Amino acid sequence: MNESTPDRAVRDLADDHVRRLAELDPIVAGELGLGEGQDQLPDLSPAGLAAGDALRRDTLARLDGLPEPAGPDERRCARLLRERLEAELGYGESGEPLRAVQELFGPPAGVRMAFALMPVATESDWATVAARMARVPQALDGYWRSLDEGRRRGLFAAPRQVVRVGEQLRTWLDDDGGRGWFSAFAREADVGPAVRKDLEQGAAAAAGALAELRTRLLEDYLPAAEGTPDAVGPERYRVATRFWNGADIDVDEVYAWGWEEFRRLRDEMVVEADRVRSGATPREAMDLLETEGTVISGGEAAREHLQALMDTTIAALDGTHFDLSGPIRDVEARLAPVGSAAAPYYTPPTLDFSRPGRTWLPATPDDRYPMWNLISTWYHEGVPGHHLQLASWPLHAESLSTFQTSAVGMVSANVEGWALYAERLMDELGFHADPASRLGYLEGQMLRAVRVVIDLGMHLELAIPADSPVGAGQRWTPELGREFFGMHVGRGDAMADSELLRYLGGPGQAIGYKLGERAWLAGRAEAAARPGFDVRRWHADALAQGSLGLDDLVRELAGEH
Repeated sequence: MNESTPDRAVRDLADDHVRRLAELDPIVAGELGLGEGQDQLPDLSPAGLAAGDALRRDTLARLDGLPEPAGPDERRCARLLRERLEAELGYGESGEPLRAVQELFGPPAGVRMAFALMPVATESDWATVAARMARVPQALDGYWRSLDEGRRRGLFAAPRQVVRVGEQLRTWLDDDGGRGWFSAFAREADVGPAVRKDLEQGAAAAAGALAELRTRLLEDYLPAAEGTPDAVGPERYRVATRFWNGADIDVDEVYAWGWEEFRRLRDEMVVEADRVRSGATPREAMDLLETEGTVISGGEAAREHLQALMDTTIAALDGTHFDLSGPIRDVEARLAPVGSAAAPYYTPPTLDFSRPGRTWLPATPDDRYPMWNLISTWYHEGVPGHHLQLASWPLHAESLSTFQTSAVGMVSANVEGWALYAERLMDELGFHADPASRLGYLEGQMLRAVRVVIDLGMHLELAIPADSPVGAGQRWTPELGREFFGMHVGRGDAMADSELLRYLGGPGQAIGYKLGERAWLAGRAEAAARPGFDVRRWHADALAQGSLGLDDLVRELAGEH
């Protein structure tokens, strides 16, 4: 953390907030690379949730007591700190954490991911893993008590989310021949008998807690949740949109714009599909590439291919559009743990880069990996996407706070918007000369446009335009959303089902990709209209600003202070 100085009172406060939050939440501490509490797990009970909200209120009160921020660095941090804490408090006060049952964003997934990010180089590391495993039952019991409090208040997750998390937990429990994911994780440890015994006992305790949670969800919670709608409605959607995007949105404008993007991309895909095979429709071309395009068999071979793609991309971009020297060059491609969601994802490095940034490839049902749409996806997850942005932030710790350079203050729409902008940039730079990879890029853009249309449409039950190929003149339902997705996105049934559950369980998150990209493009366009614009310099300055919400992003990118 930075030392306190009079001209950085806001940033010092933001750093102190991160420190205190890490004391409350050992998973946050682990994400940041802090050593304290790595044998612990957070308190997921109502009392633990209340402690987090009390910290947020205290930090806001202290922020109110500070003088007006002096200079752009202080002002930027103050705006982010206030917006994020108020959004988090609004989210908590709405009761959302008391019905947090979702395969991607739910607490059980966060608990498991905490283990995947732990250091495991030494026997001492593994002893810490064993101690944390032994505390999984306590953490999951706290989570259950929060759901039980939600049930008491009449706050439920929709049944399809509960069923899906039950399936997810079943997958984790079936791993390692029925001994469970924690046992499979510990099996790779090279340790002595004492630590091995602790690992086996900890893994068994964790598996038992998962099994108990699954039973509670399916036998106690699910019957009580029957009748809970999938659609969250306008008020819950407004709260969620602010939480994920750092902005309130004009629903009608964004919905209409989402349809415009859908139509534009549909027309572009028709042209590109014809390049793949003359006369082919986009659906036919995508199906063709799934079987006759470049396909890699086996997860490890696919991982190696994607690692080589990242290494080659870094070499090509360094010194031209970006400075990719130092620790930013280190990004690992990894295979995602079993039972993960179907979409690839990224985890950032620790603040000291002792753990590098990592891209994660989920297993496919047939262990085959068509490359046509994974190329642009890895530009999104790795370089110049998530890895470049999130690994750049810690390099500017001298002028920013830890809140601004870490996941603690991260705004989803900012980082997802940058990553989608990065995909577009690679197309602008000519990296998709091959029709297959360019159709993959366009399909990725289409995926995000479809997200805008059906995320808004399903949760707010909006009217479907007359020219829609699905449900024209009707109101959106999950069934129509699933049909629409499957018609226009070429990623298979498992991905389509997972994505639908994601949108329904995390309202407002999925629209941030295109909204964020729109903000990044608008900011670049405004900056480029001024004399002397240099895109390499603009990229460097933009990545040096740390986290920003959509309320501020365009103005800051355009250089308006």
